Amino acid sequence: METAQRLLSPRFLLMCGFSFTVFLSAFQLLPVAPYRILALGGTAAVAGLFLGFLTYSSAATAPLTGALVDRVGPRRILVISSLAITAFSLLYAVLPTYPLMLSLVVVHGAFWSGLLSASGAYVTSLVPPARRAEGIGYWGLSTVLAVAVAPSIGLWVYGHGGWTMMCVESAALNVLMAAIAWRLPPDPPRRPNAHAVSFKTLIEWRVLVVSFSLFLYAFGYGGLTSFIALYTDANGVTPRALYFTLFSLTILVTRPFVGRFADRIGYRRVFLPCVALTALAFGVLALGGTRPHLIASAILFGAGFGSAYPVFLAYVLQFVDENRRGAAFGSIIGMFDTGIGTGSIVLGPIIEQAGYQAAWATAAALAALSIPFFLFVEPRVLRP
Repeated sequence: METAQRLLSPRFLLMCGFSFTVFLSAFQLLPVAPYRILALGGTAAVAGLFLGFLTYSSAATAPLTGALVDRVGPRRILVISSLAITAFSLLYAVLPTYPLMLSLVVVHGAFWSGLLSASGAYVTSLVPPARRAEGIGYWGLSTVLAVAVAPSIGLWVYGHGGWTMMCVESAALNVLMAAIAWRLPPDPPRRPNAHAVSFKTLIEWRVLVVSFSLFLYAFGYGGLTSFIALYTDANGVTPRALYFTLFSLTILVTRPFVGRFADRIGYRRVFLPCVALTALAFGVLALGGTRPHLIASAILFGAGFGSAYPVFLAYVLQFVDENRRGAAFGSIIGMFDTGIGTGSIVLGPIIEQAGYQAAWATAAALAALSIPFFLFVEPRVLRP
């Protein structure tokens, strides 16, 4: 489906609207689900498992659901996954116990990975190859905007209408997702060899190995998501949302320009400095948690972490056949989500035993390790 047409085509903008709706729905539900689990008698530790189970289920199934996208077609997977998640949202409203919620979210995670893999495969088929990083960056901004506003909306709906209203509203957004996906043109015929099934060819192993570099620098992001607000409170800095507000604003400002620059000078030349900025951001947090430390780290993190992922995607897709893009996205999502989930779990005990600064130093070291790992593995695994 690649053409020489302009980047911001109607179909591309439609997919941006689809992704915005996907994350608007998901990130209204995710911050509210722990309150429901607590109301059903669960503990704070159990409440945290909802996001953890979703993340690990998505990561574990992404390489397989990505391969399924290549055989079935991304549009079909988008429609099926949207309808399935609609059903899950309605089921969450009526489930009487939190163990049932945690069981369902594992299944939810599998369809979530299919949704992400199919979206990525479809969008990259619309983007001109010469503007791939720029296009992926613009598409990613739709999710950044959704994540910025969704938690506040979800908490407001929950506070005024309760859990059932929250689930029904989320389901309505999922129906809208399915309607948008249905309006997309039918999937083109798949090549016959795209249906060949074997353990060796099902997963894009080259991409999976190289994507371990994403695991290394996404590890710290899992810790940031869970603990940066607590770190801000511990240092007496207000407002509590300062870090992620600056982080999001930096992404909105820098990502379009970084993507365009990467398309022009080369993806590797931009990806590695972005990872270095990510490691430096964690290093600044390890030095201290004052307002200047938090501001500097948030800006560095937004500029580095916010652009590294789309540039990495653009680079890797150069070496992947167009009928294997779903498998490639599945491998990338699997490693990325595993890194986030692992960081969220592992950095907690480090904070308890050695303090926040030791945790951020650990995140900085692993992010820095991503650079030599990529430089060693990429020419030996990906390019051949």
